Amino acid sequence: MTATPRLLLDRERLERNAARLRARCAALGVTFRPHLKTAKCIEVARVAHEGQTGPVTVSTLREAEFLIEGGFADFVLATAITPDRLPRVAALQDRGARVTVVADAPTMVRVLGESAAQPVDLLLEVDCGEHRSGTDPDGTTLLAVAEEVARHPNLRLQGVLTHAGHSYGTDDPARLADLAEGERASAVRAAERLRARGHRCSVVSVGSTPTLLFARHLEGVTEARAGVSLFWDLAQLSRGMCGWDDVALSVEAAVIGHQRTFPGAAGALVLDAGALAMSKDTGANAFMPDARFGILADAATGERLPLSIAVLHQEHGTVPVPDPGWLKRLPLGARVRVLPNHACLTAAGGHGGYDVHIGDGVPTARWARCDGW
Repeated sequence: MTATPRLLLDRERLERNAARLRARCAALGVTFRPHLKTAKCIEVARVAHEGQTGPVTVSTLREAEFLIEGGFADFVLATAITPDRLPRVAALQDRGARVTVVADAPTMVRVLGESAAQPVDLLLEVDCGEHRSGTDPDGTTLLAVAEEVARHPNLRLQGVLTHAGHSYGTDDPARLADLAEGERASAVRAAERLRARGHRCSVVSVGSTPTLLFARHLEGVTEARAGVSLFWDLAQLSRGMCGWDDVALSVEAAVIGHQRTFPGAAGALVLDAGALAMSKDTGANAFMPDARFGILADAATGERLPLSIAVLHQEHGTVPVPDPGWLKRLPLGARVRVLPNHACLTAAGGHGGYDVHIGDGVPTARWARCDGW
């Protein structure tokens, strides 16, 4: 029997999720540029593009260096970089790739421009409300950044990019639609200001799963980036973005212990899926408190069980049970699936790849993923 914990990926659900995203982008009239920061996998990228290659978003250069081996050659690096990474960008370009980087401050642009040994495409990042990074679409810095780009012959301004990460703070469809409009309007307004000053702005890029799904329209936008929606997770399920049968990613774990005395419960199961296998992210819990660190499912059918991981140690996951019968139903050595609270961080654990199955938890293929930066 295969060792646990291991990362399971349901191919049928993955394909269905990808088709939904493609259809949504087509209906909104924008290019789908899937974000591969969750999957970091060539085969998943191909599923996202219906068996083909196409434009993708990455969060690390390591992802681009990995995906180019599968024929992908159009990358937006959605995390700002420092000049010491420009040689890696150049190496990808020398292999025929287009790598578009982002910047949000004149100083950042200046150091990139002074260090770039060959032309680099660049998007200006706009803050549409999350306040993580990006510049005010209505402020003076936006134009200052564009003017600084124009001073450097090896920097080529292509457009603007934004991300409504704050959309994860609500599960209200009307509020999500408003946030999607704020994201769209911020990016479009920034692009219009740049064009009015004579700057090139052919790309208007937005991206978050909730805003893509709930946008009323995306007029003026050219592309949408979404990633976790290829896999889904409890954080998204808790907000009504998907259903239980849409979640494609899970962790298969084995019962390695029975704790007969556990405070407030009739005992507990101990799984071999700890913090390194699941992550300690609890993003779902604001809307689904019983999600905890992951909800258990039947190993063969994926049917939801009324159990979840309450305590995580490095290699142990503790699951309180409401009655002692669960200790008999799931004896030592029994297998379960655990649906992750946050797929991105669970996939980034020490699994090394995906055991791909078609609904029954029995792997038919092994898909590699990359890690690192």
